[in-house]
Amino acid sequence: MKNILLIIVIFGFVSCQQKKEYTKTISEKPLIDNIELIEIYKNDQADRNVDNIDWSIVSKRDSLREVRIYQLLDSNKVKTSKDYHNAAMIFQHGGDSVAYGMAVKLMRKSIELDSSASKWLLAAAIDRYLLSKDEPQIYGTQYQKYGKDEPWQIGKMDTTKISDAERIEYGVETLAEQKVKVKRMNQKKLSELLDLGKSTDEIIKIIKSENKNDPEYDISENGINSFGYNLMRQDKNEEALKIFKLNTELYRNGFNTWDSLGECLLVLGKKEEGIIAYKKSLELNPENKNAETIIAENK
Repeated sequence: MKNILLIIVIFGFVSCQQKKEYTKTISEKPLIDNIELIEIYKNDQADRNVDNIDWSIVSKRDSLREVRIYQLLDSNKVKTSKDYHNAAMIFQHGGDSVAYGMAVKLMRKSIELDSSASKWLLAAAIDRYLLSKDEPQIYGTQYQKYGKDEPWQIGKMDTTKISDAERIEYGVETLAEQKVKVKRMNQKKLSELLDLGKSTDEIIKIIKSENKNDPEYDISENGINSFGYNLMRQDKNEEALKIFKLNTELYRNGFNTWDSLGECLLVLGKKEEGIIAYKKSLELNPENKNAETIIAENK
């Protein structure tokens, strides 16, 4: 009888241990980013990545996206750092201090869950929240224009609250860089040359002939890159390829120029060349997760 009891006790102990290990395994299972939130985020960005945006339509979509995010939050379906980031972006595109306040709250949670997460969106959300309450921004992420034909300006700002060191930590330009940026924003866009009937080859000649210190057109790395994507949106992928290649020649150390070149090459079916470009981008910036993912998917 004692032996039977001993066996039962041992069996019970082992069973409890197995149950604990099983529970532990389940609890330690990594969380997966919410697929619906990823799609909501992609749709939000797609609505803004077109020419001549119809804001009456986009605003309605934005409102519906906000409602859905609240539902997901109430259902405890926003769990990972990426989930909170994607949700924050939706409220970042809201139109009042309530929405911007939500964006701040959600981005703080995103960074709390993953300290390596980009902090730029948090800085931008804080700036928008302050400006929405008619208070000066502190990071300098928001630029405004007060009329269609008026120049861009840096939004009202208190430059004493945040140091340049903290701006850099949050992925925001320094005060000096912000002045350069607003100057660039007021330069003509390369896409305007298309409207004037210029061919891509003619535009390339103009880019190369511009005065680098005081150009008429925005020939910065981002300016040229944006023009390349403008061509891709018009299904002019071969023309876009010329622009992206030029950008890698002018800005050889810009990881994003190589990333964009890789994307265009893949769209054109030039897989081997595209992966080479992505590898170059990753070499220049080991934190480029997009390049890392695409390289892994195309092994």
